Amino acid sequence: MLIDFNNLNINNLSFETDFELKIKNFLNEWFSEGDTVNVQTSGSTGAPKVFAIEKKKMVNSAVMTCNFLGLKEGDKALLCLPVEYISGKMMVVRSAERKLKLMVSDPSLHPVKDLKEEIDFCAMTPLQVESSLDKLHLIKNLIIGGASVSESLKEKMEGTELLSRTSNRIFETYGMSETLSHIALKQLMPEQEDYFTAFENVSVTTDERGCLKIYAPNVNAEELQTNDLVEIKNGKQFKFLGRIDNVINSGGAKIFPETLEALVKKEIPNEAVFLGLEDEKLGQKLILVLEGEESGDLRKKILRIPFEKNFHKPKEIVFIEKIPRTPNGKINRIELRKIIAGGL
Repeated sequence: MLIDFNNLNINNLSFETDFELKIKNFLNEWFSEGDTVNVQTSGSTGAPKVFAIEKKKMVNSAVMTCNFLGLKEGDKALLCLPVEYISGKMMVVRSAERKLKLMVSDPSLHPVKDLKEEIDFCAMTPLQVESSLDKLHLIKNLIIGGASVSESLKEKMEGTELLSRTSNRIFETYGMSETLSHIALKQLMPEQEDYFTAFENVSVTTDERGCLKIYAPNVNAEELQTNDLVEIKNGKQFKFLGRIDNVINSGGAKIFPETLEALVKKEIPNEAVFLGLEDEKLGQKLILVLEGEESGDLRKKILRIPFEKNFHKPKEIVFIEKIPRTPNGKINRIELRKIIAGGL
C-alpha cells in the first residue's frame, strides 16, 4: 500500500494485513490529541520494556534525519520495519513531518523483492540488506540500523550495481530507543567512513570508563549514559569499539568481542559471535560461535587470521544452526550464551 502524507485521509486507506493494521493504529495514536506515544524496546540487552515518548521530540528527531539526507515533500520512502519499535515508528513520523509518499512492505528478510521503481529513502536491518543486494541501486538514501554492519556485508554491497551510482548513499546508524532512533550516521557508500558523525545540536563525550555520553536536548532533556566504549575525534565524531557489557575478561586481559567479530567477518561469510564463558583458570574462556554447518575449512581459516594478540584467538569454535536474535534482528547474546553454556 501507499500512504501519501501530502494528502492523508486515514479513513480512505485500505489496511488489510496485520502489519498494515498496526500502522493504522499508530497513525490514529500519532494524530490523536495525546502528547505522547508508547514505544517498546527491543530487549537485546535486557528485558523488553514500554515507555512513553513525547511526540514533539519525535518530530525533532525526524527533522534532523530528513535535513541531513535532504528529503523533501513528495519524495518516496519505504517502510519495512516493525512499528512496535522506535525504528518503524520513526519512519512513519519522518514521512508525516516531511509529507513523503510512504510505501509499505511487511517486515521480512526480502522487503524490496517486488520493488521496481526508484525510491528516495529506506531504513533496513543488516539481514534485510543482505537479502536485498539486487535492489539496492533503486534506493537513493539507505540507512542501516538495529545491528552493526559486518565487513562481509560491506564487501557484498561494494559488488553491486551501486558502484556505478555515486549519487546513491548508504549509512550505518547509531542510536537507541532513548535517543528516538539515531543521533549519528556513518557513511558506508560511496565512500566508507570509520567514524560516526553526530547530528547538529548533539554533543558527545566519554565517562571515566571510556563509554559514550550523549547530550541531545532536542530529543532527550537528560544527558544519556551508554555502555558503549568509543574513541572520540574532533568532539563531534566517534568510533564504536564495543559494549562494556560484552567485554570479556580472560586471564586478566580485556577483550572487545565486536572488534574481533569485525576481523573474523572480513575472512568468512558466516555470522560470528565471540562469547566469554565461565572458566576456573581464566575467569572467562573465549569462545567463537559460528552460524552454519560444521566446517573444517572454516576452522582452518579462523586459525590463519592474524589476530593482534595471541589471547584473541578463540579457545574453542562452536557451530550452531541458527544464532538467536531479537524481533528486530539484533543478536541476542544473552540467549546465545545460555545455549552454548548448556551444550558444552
